[in-house]
Amino acid sequence: MNFNNKVVWITGASSGIGKGLVEHLSNMDCKLIISARNKAKLEAIKLTCKTPENVAVIPFNLAEINNIKAVVETAVNCFGNIDILINNGGISQRSLIVDTDISVDKKLIDVDYLGTVALSKALLPHFIKNKNGHFVVVTSLMGKFSSPYRSGYCGAKHALHGFFDALRMEHQKDNIKVTIVCPGFVNTNIAKNALIGDGSLQNKQDQATEKGLTVSEFSKRMIKAIQKEKFEVYIGKKEIFGVYLKRFFPKLLHRLVIKSDVR
Repeated sequence: MNFNNKVVWITGASSGIGKGLVEHLSNMDCKLIISARNKAKLEAIKLTCKTPENVAVIPFNLAEINNIKAVVETAVNCFGNIDILINNGGISQRSLIVDTDISVDKKLIDVDYLGTVALSKALLPHFIKNKNGHFVVVTSLMGKFSSPYRSGYCGAKHALHGFFDALRMEHQKDNIKVTIVCPGFVNTNIAKNALIGDGSLQNKQDQATEKGLTVSEFSKRMIKAIQKEKFEVYIGKKEIFGVYLKRFFPKLLHRLVIKSDVR
């Protein structure tokens, strides 16, 4: 698969991985729809693209699922079609379970899981009608194994794997693809914007995130995975081996994660 003449919709496009994808994809022969909550940031990113006329801006909040169908209708009308939806929008968490108010867990589920599911379900009939479509879902290595201080985030990301694996099976007959992308540490502001126990922002970077892959390198690898129509891909440094340790040596992974004390 290549991106020639494709229409690609990216959520969480105002910063981090989403912004990196916009930068790389805007140099390919495709049209982009970029979404996030902050319209001003999206408009500024659009102006940096090679062909701004091929970039449409649709700001919306993933947590407001009652508005999702209208958002999808607007998106389809931008270029008359959508070929690929990159579900990248979301938030993270850094707090112990005992210190985390249940409202924080709910917000993580509302944004990271239900928002992504609602958007994908609203777009699904369009893909079925066209007998073609590709859902790309940015989860996390935390969707494959867990780590302290990320309980609600891990729960939401694990749930995405269950939902989209089922979607892939149900709609293979409709030529609909699903690629689940599991980032390790990527040097973005995800830690700074992570929620703590009372729902406020952490507002500080963590060392592991700062030492992670650059956004540019991650974006290049992710785009290759989409082109290859991979079912699932793990992108990071040595932390990706945690996936295999979880499968074959879960007790060893448990000890290593506790010893690392990654916050």
